Amino acid sequence: MYGPGGFYLRPEGPGGHFRTSVHASGLFAEAVARLLCRVDTALGRPPRLDFVDVGAGRGELVTGVLAALPAEVATRVRAYAVERAARPADLDDPRIEWTGGVPDGVTGLLFANEWLDNVPVDVVEVDPSGVPRRVLVRADGTESLGDPATGPDARWLARWWPLSDEPGLRAEPGAPRDAAWAAAVGRLTRGLAVAVDYGHARGDRPAFGTLTGFREGRECRAVPDGTCDITAHVALDACAEAGAGVVDGAGAVVEGAAGVAPRLLTQRDALRGLGVRGSRPPLALASSNPVGYLRRLSGAGEAAELTATGGLGDFGWLVQPVGVGIGVPAGLFVDVTDDEEQ
Repeated sequence: MYGPGGFYLRPEGPGGHFRTSVHASGLFAEAVARLLCRVDTALGRPPRLDFVDVGAGRGELVTGVLAALPAEVATRVRAYAVERAARPADLDDPRIEWTGGVPDGVTGLLFANEWLDNVPVDVVEVDPSGVPRRVLVRADGTESLGDPATGPDARWLARWWPLSDEPGLRAEPGAPRDAAWAAAVGRLTRGLAVAVDYGHARGDRPAFGTLTGFREGRECRAVPDGTCDITAHVALDACAEAGAGVVDGAGAVVEGAAGVAPRLLTQRDALRGLGVRGSRPPLALASSNPVGYLRRLSGAGEAAELTATGGLGDFGWLVQPVGVGIGVPAGLFVDVTDDEEQ
């Protein structure tokens, strides 16, 4: 994906092939900026406030968040775009540090939007004898069954995605994603870590897995030749457990202060709690303020897309406080915006 000619290094970027919440509407970045401000308040408005955009793509989210922040907060923010692809030539905001990894000692908000689904995992399939085996794939997409799943994959499957002996059933052992999320959370000193992705929970796993590809806006066969995105949904409940008790560089367990546990929300609930609503403006406004009416109607349409059931609203938000006694929602995801036209 990142090698010579790899998908994520193509000139058009991921936005040329699939549409994330960031691409759908600027309301998404505004909501994340609002969350960063609430984290800032919970932290007591520290002299330096970090915003870390993990899986930054072409920098769309971090740019939008910085633009949406009030001046008093923006002057204290240190922004990081974590991405393995090179910094875009047109991203000239000096406030954004482009880096290949999550920095240490983060105080603020770490936000990973559609990152974990691209952390590589194996795929296993139950063979005719009832044994889960790794699925091997050639560059042209041809698949075959390899060795039985053992070690971390087997342990993860037993805990999070137990398979029956029915031939053809598939699973995607998520231990690498658990480790990636735990490592990212472990870089926080104080603040909030959020992972946003399509996901599933134990007891409701898809019978045949979720591995797929995307090319030019359409779902396609997952072929590892660099021409398409390759993705699989995330077991966010397993990631939550991994992130709740991670080990830092000194070997100490890092936990949320006051025993604050991670929470799983739908994007619909999270964004509504951050003031993103899809309700139509009152029709009377069309007569008294037609420009304001059209602006609010457009915003309502974008908000509806971001929170739609069966679409972007079904994304999961894994929310993990670290080193600070803030619960969820406890003010972080409580809509306090005013309905009145400003």
